[in-house]
Amino acid sequence: MRNAVIDRKTAETDITLGLCLDGTGEAQISTGIGFLDHMLTLFASHGQFDLSVSCKGDIQVDGHHTTEDIAIALGQAFAQAIGDKRGIRRYGSILLPMDEALVLCAVDISGRSCLRYQMSLPSQRVGDFDTELTEEFFTAFTRAAGVTLHIRQLDGTNTHHIIEAAFKGFGRALRQAAGLDETRPDAIPSTKGVL
Repeated sequence: MRNAVIDRKTAETDITLGLCLDGTGEAQISTGIGFLDHMLTLFASHGQFDLSVSCKGDIQVDGHHTTEDIAIALGQAFAQAIGDKRGIRRYGSILLPMDEALVLCAVDISGRSCLRYQMSLPSQRVGDFDTELTEEFFTAFTRAAGVTLHIRQLDGTNTHHIIEAAFKGFGRALRQAAGLDETRPDAIPSTKGVL
């Protein structure tokens, strides 16, 4: 089992996060931000990752530190759990519809952090979530995990649906990329021999 537990404590947040890449989609999420709980639950379910997140953050200020620090912890957990990347497929992608929304997500577990994010969100808030934090979440994850991630909105008018499509797509593309390639179980998927 490819697992990791990250404890991250700062002056702004106190986080314990557990991740199992070879799970069933079980999620126990408590961030203090309802919409973020919902998105992380969807990510885990669609990625078939077991994910537990407990965060006490300074949400009386706003949700920025909580959202960013959870993404950092998730990225660190992913990097730790994936290890030397031996036997993984490396690449994953999906074009995910969510009602009128359509979002492309593509992942390369490359060891290089890069986010290409093209989303136009009509509303500034969904519930208690500041929608500009969507990009902050994915930026922090890619930096901490060392992955390349492309997220591109192709259609959509409902902000909830657009963000939901992004998180579902992110989970499914990451599951595909982190999945084990039975045809090359001991290979590093790079001509360099290292990722």
